[in-house]
Amino acid sequence: MTEGNSSEFETGFPQGGQSQQAAKRQMPHNSDAEEGLLAACLLDGGGETLTLCLEARLRPESFYKRSHQIIYQVLIDLYSKGSAIDEMLLVDRLNTQQVSSIRWLADQAKRSRKIDLETPLMDLVGGPGVVLGILNRIETTAHASYWLELVREKWLLRRLISASQNIVERAYTNQDKLEYFIDSVEQEIFSINEDRITDTAAGLSEAVDDAMALVNRIMQGETEEGVLSGYTDLDKMTFGMHPGQMIVLAARPSMGKTSLGMNIVENVVVRKKGKPVPTLVFSLEMPSDQLAMRMICGRSRVNMNRVRDRMVGREQMQDLSRAAKELKAAPVWIDDSSSLNILELRAKARRIHQKSPLGFVMIDYLQLLSGTDNRVAREQQIAEISRGIKALAKELNVPVLVLSQLNRDSEKEKRLPRISDLRESGSIEQDADVVLLLAPNPRSEDNPTVPQASRERLLIIAKQRNGPTGDIPLTFIPDFTRFENHTPTPNE
Repeated sequence: MTEGNSSEFETGFPQGGQSQQAAKRQMPHNSDAEEGLLAACLLDGGGETLTLCLEARLRPESFYKRSHQIIYQVLIDLYSKGSAIDEMLLVDRLNTQQVSSIRWLADQAKRSRKIDLETPLMDLVGGPGVVLGILNRIETTAHASYWLELVREKWLLRRLISASQNIVERAYTNQDKLEYFIDSVEQEIFSINEDRITDTAAGLSEAVDDAMALVNRIMQGETEEGVLSGYTDLDKMTFGMHPGQMIVLAARPSMGKTSLGMNIVENVVVRKKGKPVPTLVFSLEMPSDQLAMRMICGRSRVNMNRVRDRMVGREQMQDLSRAAKELKAAPVWIDDSSSLNILELRAKARRIHQKSPLGFVMIDYLQLLSGTDNRVAREQQIAEISRGIKALAKELNVPVLVLSQLNRDSEKEKRLPRISDLRESGSIEQDADVVLLLAPNPRSEDNPTVPQASRERLLIIAKQRNGPTGDIPLTFIPDFTRFENHTPTPNE
């Protein structure tokens, strides 16, 4: 039981603009699967099958035939009101309800002007015989999941075809900036893919098991609720970096913000316990080979200057090779494009995430990104960039660590930095979920007990939406461009 290519009102929801060649073809659909799925919903009284449909984000437009869309809409309405569902109640609703009672159907009727809003729904469905015919198609709901997948698959294919046709038409007439157009196209395709992936509900027993497993990981310091930075005191205060968060790490030049950012990346992708987290790094300031050199030397604890001076012994070469092997196997991608605007950055991250799902993103650094319109004030560009980074974190559902610069006020006034010192601040402070400020530790400036080979830094948690603020001491080893957990001296 199939139908040809029809007008919008005959097939229900619009399928998008079509070329003359495409208009001669039928849009992908499977009427048998649609009828089987609706019959299963009726057979089990709108119980498990209809619940599965809702979990799979199936909507009326997921069905191809208008009659099936209307029946499914009425079933959803009954389900949402907690009403019993059977064929007699469905027939009664179709007889008593009119086109005007379903908003999307009424909108179609107004556009097409082919049918009155007072028309009973049963007239559009085709009569009680159609409902009974659907119900009599099956005797068991055993194949409901199979029919559900078929209906979803055909719906997504129709959406992909419609989106592609619309993109072609828009490309011919596009008057927006190319970056805006391409970003909107990618978002449209990405939204289709999101509907392809669905969440499922689990029984309470499974949830309890998962909760106890999480408790055990927390007790052992292995919790995966957030992406752990590898710095004990920081992870205790933040409980890790959480999906959807924008974390800002800001400092004055030469304070080591890139080093700390890359040390966090290293801790995320090369882990002693738990699985490594796939990570994408945008390095707008430093080439990827220099970043890799830093990571190798830091991990192997070999002074980079000794490598450049060719003063490396056999044992140190072995350490370098071992570190290189570990990092080579790590799931990390580095994009060292020297000039990117926020739309280009989001597009690149989205494409990599589609190929290999990411768990963490780092951007070095925010002020090197450009807005989409260089003619507007820099403050407005920074606001656009900040909003774009926060949107990226939510869209990919990963934590995004973005490095930023501080202005000179703290140096001039000889004080610790504050959140208001964020360069071109305002929107950054507002959009960020966590703000970390890196500064010299005043306690160690004139302290003779602090080794000269290391420098103490203070990591200030200046803002945290869902946790405390405070100061965290870290040890910075310049020879290895490496930050390590602070070890208190006997005098502390």
